[in-house]
Amino acid sequence: MKLIHLSDLHLGKRVNEFSMLEDQRYILKRIINIIDDEGPDAVIIAGDVYDKATPSTEAIELFDDFIVSLAERDLNVFIISGNHDSAERLAFGGRIMDTRGVHFSPVYNGEVKPIELNDGCVSVNVYMLPFLKPANVRRFYPEDEISSYSDAVSIAIKNMAIDKSKINILVTHQFVTGALRSESEDISLGGADNIDASVFKDFDYVALGHIHGPQNIGSKKIRYCGTPLKYSFSEVSHKKSVSVVEFSEKGELSLKTVPLVPLRDMVELKGTYDELTNKSFYEGTSYQKDYVHITLTDEENIFDAVSKLRSIYKNLMKIDYDNMRTRNGREMTVAEDIENKTPLELFSEFYLLQNGSEMSNEQREFMENIINEVWEGEQ
Repeated sequence: MKLIHLSDLHLGKRVNEFSMLEDQRYILKRIINIIDDEGPDAVIIAGDVYDKATPSTEAIELFDDFIVSLAERDLNVFIISGNHDSAERLAFGGRIMDTRGVHFSPVYNGEVKPIELNDGCVSVNVYMLPFLKPANVRRFYPEDEISSYSDAVSIAIKNMAIDKSKINILVTHQFVTGALRSESEDISLGGADNIDASVFKDFDYVALGHIHGPQNIGSKKIRYCGTPLKYSFSEVSHKKSVSVVEFSEKGELSLKTVPLVPLRDMVELKGTYDELTNKSFYEGTSYQKDYVHITLTDEENIFDAVSKLRSIYKNLMKIDYDNMRTRNGREMTVAEDIENKTPLELFSEFYLLQNGSEMSNEQREFMENIINEVWEGEQ
């Protein structure tokens, strides 16, 4: 029994105001190519299909095309909602889609029934558990103590009546303690959304979504496959891939990854303006089409740097400086003399910290007028 594990497509996502739809369309075609090469029995999409609960028309059409492509290949497809999805919208029409082998997790109603797969040699039970908050489970099991995300998932699993003699797969979308996060993920303060991996002990494979970096948690039985594309510069070092999971029998799990090469990579470049605009630096590379974060090391700000650099690096997403002034700015602490500084002085320090240069006289005067208006209104 072979399965393809995907998650966190985030269709319709914008990164630094750049639409990723063209890149997503490209990578979904590459995924279809991998599916054709691997010949799996099923494809799993472990949540965050869309980047927003109310996705754009273009994002919906892109996902529709992808699902049609999968259905044409006579595959079983398992799709759950993540924290970015609307569980209700994603589940719409699910019962009709079941007849084509495309299974959407319904809105959680207190019970999760498995779907059985059988390839003639191996039988597998697949349980689909969408993203849950404690309140989602508490309403169905008010007699149980459910004060954390871990409690919620544990109670939901406890009520699945799992047949441990069979191969059992769970598809879910949560943050498991110990996973390495990226900047592009939603983070709960104080780790309130942590799930202890021990709640998954009765499953032979847990196909996770939510974390953008591909990784195993404890063993290959519990895995985040990661996003198919890089969605922040904290993911620059990630090696994006498709996870291929195969069972020959219970307890015999093999796992491999197939690399995903994007239409445009995401890279970080650092140097002086003269260095980065020298043809010998960028010619023969993919930098001119990649999504780029540039850090300039010039001591003086370069006038109209963004426009000038975009004449070479057309997908420049972000620019900042690393020099004596910005390093000194980063060393400032908010607590330092904060009670003795005026609001304008504090904003001036913040501006310097963010921009690496002082405000102009015109900007200072403009900000001073705004501060005065606000303060007068609060008297």
